Amino acid sequence: MKVCIHRGAKEIGGTCIEIESLGKRLVLDIGQPLDCPDAECAVMPAVKGFEEEDASLLGVIISHPHQDHYGLAHRLPESTRFLMGAAAERILKAAADFTPSGGTFKHVTHLENNTPIKLGPFTITPYLVDHTAYDAYAVLIEADGKRLFYTGDLRGHGRKSKLFEGLITHPPANVDVLLMEGTTLQREGTEKGFPTEHELELELAKLFKETKGMPLVNCSGQNIDRIVTVFNAAKRSGRQFIADMYTAHILAATENPRVPQSFWKEVSVFLPYSQKKRIVQDKSYSIADKFYSDRIYPENLASAASRSVMLFRPNMCSDLEKAKCLGGACFVYSMWDGYLSDEKNKDFLAWLQQHNIPLYKHHTSGHASVSDLIRLRNAFTSAVAVPVHCAEPELFKTTFNHVQMHKDNESWNVD
Repeated sequence: MKVCIHRGAKEIGGTCIEIESLGKRLVLDIGQPLDCPDAECAVMPAVKGFEEEDASLLGVIISHPHQDHYGLAHRLPESTRFLMGAAAERILKAAADFTPSGGTFKHVTHLENNTPIKLGPFTITPYLVDHTAYDAYAVLIEADGKRLFYTGDLRGHGRKSKLFEGLITHPPANVDVLLMEGTTLQREGTEKGFPTEHELELELAKLFKETKGMPLVNCSGQNIDRIVTVFNAAKRSGRQFIADMYTAHILAATENPRVPQSFWKEVSVFLPYSQKKRIVQDKSYSIADKFYSDRIYPENLASAASRSVMLFRPNMCSDLEKAKCLGGACFVYSMWDGYLSDEKNKDFLAWLQQHNIPLYKHHTSGHASVSDLIRLRNAFTSAVAVPVHCAEPELFKTTFNHVQMHKDNESWNVD
């Protein structure tokens, strides 16, 4: 078995790893680099079968539906075989109805937890993991008598933390290589661990109760764990939960009856102008029709503000100004706060000040803390650890034992 990390040996995001056996190949993820604002301008990894069809490329595994792991997939030949979770495929298809970050795929094999897939000389066994992306998987790849385990992105403090505990308690045996994410290694304070989603829920419920007007919560529409957290906090504080139509569309795509849905009595759906414009442009009226009976309209927001929590994004500012529902509001930022310092948020932060809306940061990481990464590493006692999805891979050597470093575009054999 040969491995080549085309991108990801020394950066977070843009992951792309090629595995070869008996002249056949698999690719793990085909992500858009985080420092590339446009997928079309990204340099494609030098993988045979990416520019034009190649029969030796058996498939591209998408570990989870985050752009830094699938964002260049649309540039591959139409005949490419993709392997991803069924819900992940539905979420990406739903996202494509509203944003350029979605995607549709012609040839898909679905990953299912602990269900092996035979593909040429490879046996692929998916492991459902705890991550902020819904339907996220780690994968065990077997070929040539060797076993490689790719963690993808994962954590141990989310709503599916039992999956992480199960993995470190009963890891696959006799793994030769552990391709392990190390996102949080260079971030200060991560060795102490992160708040759980439940702890975040309690923090938010307290804030919602103390807020006179409407809490406006900014989180990813595809971070299903966080949306459940916000919904539960709204319910604890006696408020209804208002989702924008894009988010409601994503929630419906999960097909999970335990995830908040538009038809629940505690949920309403708001259609911002930017999303309405997209529906009209694409003539995708069936999307709006699906939520017809669950809608809340601009003229009703002011009266509902004191008993509601709204999922919010900065392009909704004018919608809420016109609705006159901002009195006593607060803004909750529930994403990595590094994004807030981006120049493009300068005008939005000024808008908050203009309307006397206080900003609160309530977030927890989508990636494993250093303490959990150490537990994960120690679970795979027979494996050499190889860093991926890490900005400072040299920290692996001072944090973990039995580490092997490899550069981008370096091909190496699994021993």
